[in-house]
Amino acid sequence: MSDAPHPHDAPHPHDAPHPHHAPRPAPGTPLVFRWRKWDGGAHWAHDCVYLGADAWGDWVGQPTGWRSRRPGREFVAESPNVTLLPPAGTWAATCYGDAHPRHVRIYIDVAWELSWTGAEPTAIDMDLDVVRCDDERGIYIDDEDEWAQHRAQYGYPAEVVDQLERLAADLKRRVTASTPPFDDETAQRWLGRLAAQSVRPRLEK
Repeated sequence: MSDAPHPHDAPHPHDAPHPHHAPRPAPGTPLVFRWRKWDGGAHWAHDCVYLGADAWGDWVGQPTGWRSRRPGREFVAESPNVTLLPPAGTWAATCYGDAHPRHVRIYIDVAWELSWTGAEPTAIDMDLDVVRCDDERGIYIDDEDEWAQHRAQYGYPAEVVDQLERLAADLKRRVTASTPPFDDETAQRWLGRLAAQSVRPRLEK
C-alpha cells in the first residue's frame, strides 16, 4: 500500500520540511527519542524502533513493554504506539490503537527544534499538548498552566510563543476534523508496521 496521501490531503503548511535532512536508520533499528527542556535540562527519553517514512515525515514505534524515562520517573508502554516526526520540527504526534487503557488515541507534543542528531531524533518540549481521547474528555489542549509557568521561567521569545499557540490551536482543529495524518487509517497503517517488527524491549539503562 502506498504511503502517499490523497491529493487533497497534501501536507499542511505547518509541516513544511526543514532544509536539512540527516540520514535515517534502516527500518527496524532501535533508537532513543530524547526530549530536553528549553534550558537544555534532560526530559523524556523514549526507547523506540525506526519504522520508516511517508509524505508526512518519519515514524518511530514503541511496542508494549518498552521504556520511557525522565529524571525521577520511568514507565513502560502499556500498549503499542507510533509517533510521527514531521520535517517542520514543531510537533510530534503519538498515535495509539484500541488497546490504550485510558482511551487515548492521539497525543501531540508541541515542540521546538525537533531534528535528527546522527541516527536519533531529539527535540525541545514546549509544554503544550493536543490530546484526543475516546471518552468524555474528547479533544483538548493540555498543560496550558505549565506553558504559562515556563514562559516566565525560561523566557520563551514572544515570536515563539505566538507561533506555538497558533500551532496548538491549528493542530486541535485538524485532529477534530480527522485530517490526515490525524485520521485512524494512517495510524493503523503504521501500527501494523510496528506489529510486523520482530523486536524485544531494550534492557540497558
